[in-house]
Order: sequence, then structure tokens, then C-alpha cells
Amino acid sequence: MPEYGPQPVERQLPTQEARDLLALVRELVHREIRPRAAEEEASGHFPREVFALLSQSGLLGLPYSEEFGGGNQPYEVYLQVVEELAAARLTVGLGTSVHTLACHGLAVFGSKQQRADLLPAMLGGGTLGAYCLSEPASGSDAASLRTRARQEGDDWVLDGTKAWITHGGVADFYTVLARTGDEGPRGISAFLVPGDAEGLSAAAPERKMGMNGSPTAQLHFDGVRVSDARRLGEEGQGLTVALSALESGRLGIAACAVGLAQAALDESLAYMQRREQFGRPLTDFQGLRFMLADMATQIEAGRALYLSAARLRDAGRPFSREAAMAKLFCTDAAMRVTTDAVQLLGGYGYTTDFPVERYMREAKVLQIVEGTNQIQRLVIARQLAGPENKR
Repeated sequence: MPEYGPQPVERQLPTQEARDLLALVRELVHREIRPRAAEEEASGHFPREVFALLSQSGLLGLPYSEEFGGGNQPYEVYLQVVEELAAARLTVGLGTSVHTLACHGLAVFGSKQQRADLLPAMLGGGTLGAYCLSEPASGSDAASLRTRARQEGDDWVLDGTKAWITHGGVADFYTVLARTGDEGPRGISAFLVPGDAEGLSAAAPERKMGMNGSPTAQLHFDGVRVSDARRLGEEGQGLTVALSALESGRLGIAACAVGLAQAALDESLAYMQRREQFGRPLTDFQGLRFMLADMATQIEAGRALYLSAARLRDAGRPFSREAAMAKLFCTDAAMRVTTDAVQLLGGYGYTTDFPVERYMREAKVLQIVEGTNQIQRLVIARQLAGPENKR
């Protein structure tokens, strides 16, 4: 007889190595992440020890080259690992995606010497990264950033403020975008800044509606000095570095959204099988069954969309439009699915006794980070119809 109720996701993985990897992730999630997720999110505990374990297990460098300590896994596999982590605790899944984003500039645009010197510690040495593009007055309009880097001999000196930085104040390194030239997109460069650099400080973490275990803070750069050897790519190439990272990072957010939505569906289904009304389990009522069907369909569609985009990336083909579509669809779906999960649990769904209220609060931020969903629509429309006529 078929089994009903929450089941592990059936995954199509390209190799036995990938299947073994996902089995390892599920065991780690079951043992180290899921049991403490609700308590630690409620208390605002940042799970640094979990990220250390992920690093030791080779899970913080999966899509990068083995030559520099990475896992040499295709994005198709890496993203499914992120999905499993996010389903257990979004703070961990999103943190893994942000760390991967922070490594991107060095891995793709750094010189071979830079990669040899710096990447091993970033990918498997227990360190954690963050990505610094947004500023208090520069969010969606990234090219208007004001943080400035001026050259003094063989060093660069950074001054300014970055905002909405995931892992702000706890990261060991930051990929920072700063203005080195004139106004506009061509005057920006990228730098890799150590977390303990003199003159670098973090404000108190933001007070948020969700993801309380993941610190988000402003960073202040007051005469922070970094050597030219930590500049990533050519001078003035920073926005290219930033946007390249975001294309891949959007797939990480899409995978996080699908994982969160899957967790909400699983919790809803388990509850509805236990809960009876009018002498019957809730799963016997057609209206509620249809809600479950819609939730499951959105999750499967989102998973297929982000994996399709990942396979384009793995094949070396353009994928920016598909990444924007995946980020847009998956995060909107997560918002709908988690809202429906609260509804299905009724009054219990609105209490902290069940995790679905947390899932709903957490889903909202995924529609905002790494390019709001309005920006994703802009990216998609430009690739379909060309740039806007600004007459």
C-alpha cells in the first residue's frame, strides 16, 4: 500500500556521489539542525557552530573547484543541498547561500594567485562570508552606491556604510563594492575585506519580523585599509562582479524558498492527518485537500524552475532571465504556501506552538533579498522586450 503523509523529497540527482551527499545532508539536518531550530530562532541564537560543522563536512564550498578546497559539484546538486538546509531552518539555508555568494567574486574574478592564497580558508577552513552591496540610500539602484575607496600607494582606504548585511558583524570576510571612480556603474570596484579589519564596525543587528537567528546589520567603514592584492577583478569592474554573483545567488534564494514551502506543506499535512473534526480527519475534507494539492503543485513547479535554470548555468549557457524567473516564482509561491499553512492549522497556526507562523514570517523576506521581486520582473521584461524607452 502507498504511504501517505510527509515523505522525503524524491530527487533526480546526476551521480551516486550526489545521492550520497544528499543522504549526508539529511542526516546532519535530522541530528544537528531541525531539533533546535524553533528554540534558537525564538531566542535569536546565531548557529555559528552549525556553519563550522557545514564547513568541516565540505558543504560550504560545494559549487567551487576542488583545486581550491571546493566540492566541485554542479549547481543542480548544490541548490538541492541548500533546499534541504532551508527546509530545516531558513537561517542555515540562507546563510549557506550568502556564504557562497560572498565567495563568488574571488572564485570567478580573482587571479589564480588570489584564489590559491584565499579561497581554501573561505571554502573549507571554517570561515564565514558576507556580501556588501546595499547601502542605506542604495538598494535596488545598486549603481548609486556611495561607499568610496581611494588608493594610497599599494593600499585602498574604504569609507562609507553598508546596510542590510546578512552575517553583518559575525562574518570573517566581506565582499565589498565601493566607488573608486566617477558616478555611475563604471566607477565601482570589488574588494575582499577581512572581518577584523581596523576601522570596520557593525551596528546593532536589525530587529526583524523573522529570521531572528540570522544577524542583519549595517557595517561602517572608517578608513578601512586593504591591499590592492584584495581587489577582485579590474578597477571599475565591480558592478559586473556584483551582478554576476547575484545571478547565481538568486538561484540560492529560490532553493531556500522551495525548502521553506516544503517544510510548511509537510507540517500542514502531518497536522491535518492527526486533527479530527466532525469525526473525520481534516484530510477527508475536499476543500482542504484541494489547498494541499495547490501547495504541492506550486512547490514542484518552483523546484523544476530553479533546477532548469541551474542546469543552464552548469552547461555554461546564459541563465540570468531564468534565474530571475526562479527567484520571482519560488519566493511568491513560498509566501502563498506558508500563508495557506497557517490557514490550514486554524488557530493553532497562529501560535508559536507550531512552526508555520514562523515559516510565514520568514517567507516574506525572500521576496525582498537579492533583488526585490519587482526588480526580477524588470529583469525578465527587459530580456523579453528590450530596455525601456526613457524619452
